[in-house]
Amino acid sequence: MQPRLSSQRNAAMTLFEVGVVIAIVMVLAVLLLPALSKATRRSSKLGCTNCLKQIGLAYRIWEGDNSDLSPMAVPTKSGGAMEMAATGNVAQVFQVMSNELSLTKILVCPEDTARIGATNFAELSNSNISYFVGLDVTNDVNPQLMLSGDSNFQVGGVPLRPGLRSIGTNDPVAWMATRHINSGNIGLADGSVQATMASSLRQLLQLTGLETNHLALP
Repeated sequence: MQPRLSSQRNAAMTLFEVGVVIAIVMVLAVLLLPALSKATRRSSKLGCTNCLKQIGLAYRIWEGDNSDLSPMAVPTKSGGAMEMAATGNVAQVFQVMSNELSLTKILVCPEDTARIGATNFAELSNSNISYFVGLDVTNDVNPQLMLSGDSNFQVGGVPLRPGLRSIGTNDPVAWMATRHINSGNIGLADGSVQATMASSLRQLLQLTGLETNHLALP
């Protein structure tokens, strides 16, 4: 018996149909890309928040082993970083907390493309760190003091350079457009992390109760 031949022709898309499919895919891509970009940025911001929470926890653990004092309040000879912090050496503060921090990568904000994390704490320098150190925090008595946070400040439209910096409660401080698009994260002495715009950043400065906040910027 001979096999029966199908009377149907093989289906194939015409050039017109292919063009329609491509057009639909392109339209969907245009519609979805902004949403995907926004989701990616939101994920990076959450990553920054998590980094600062881990840093805040490391401070609390370190303080628990050092008479409830922060590394900025303990002399170097006693295992702290008081003298180095006073010179703006942010890396030294985090180096003395290496056991509590465990990983150097949490010292770099996911959206800080200008920084590359150090491979280990021995090689850590200010260039491997995205976050400032609040020099006014010596213990946890004042939970509203600024402990750490994004370092991309500007005052009066002028970016703050690395090193020791003072920000007054009435200074026109704001965030630079880099990292979180004119916003930033601040870790407080109580371990919480606040996402802020320029106005809420100034409010946080006022809530510290200090006329001037002293920071070490990497």
